[in-house]
Amino acid sequence: MDSAPPVRLLAALLLALLAPLLTGAAPGPWVFDRDASRIEMSVQALGSARTGRFEDWRGSIVLDPAHPEAATASVVVQAASLRMSPAVATGRAIGPGFLDAARYPVIRFELKSLQPLGGDRYTANADITIKGRTRAVAFPLDLRISGDRAHLTGALTLDRADFGIGTSGPWNGLVGRRVTVRVALQARPG
Repeated sequence: MDSAPPVRLLAALLLALLAPLLTGAAPGPWVFDRDASRIEMSVQALGSARTGRFEDWRGSIVLDPAHPEAATASVVVQAASLRMSPAVATGRAIGPGFLDAARYPVIRFELKSLQPLGGDRYTANADITIKGRTRAVAFPLDLRISGDRAHLTGALTLDRADFGIGTSGPWNGLVGRRVTVRVALQARPG
């Protein structure tokens, strides 16, 4: 009986199992490192930029470093975790006239696909749900994979009226309709 085929089969199987360890990154589910990540927003209000950061969110990404264009991700943000600068703006931003965090406690982001643009640049195609309204968005995203870390950075601009945010009352005319959301996320195999 020839032992060569089983030895080759065993070697191939062993190589397939060890490949993720040798390359430093494994395909499959990854988790976001919240301590090394941030989700921020900015909007023009009363003649100046107002910025904020979401402090409570969770998410995961399915990523194959050999095929990043096939990545999918899900992020759930607690709307009430928005902290604005200046701080006095926080109550109004999460209150009934804007995010209405009491009635709509979560914001959902679902990455559907990444369209390669060359190098580490992609167009991210995603669905965002705010206040029960889902909208499809496409925006530029950089994805760098370094060892066992993935770094995602990008920004998108939303029209707050598309989500029913601050569309009535005196604040509607005092707050810009365009809201820029910036993400700088790190993920690791999990």
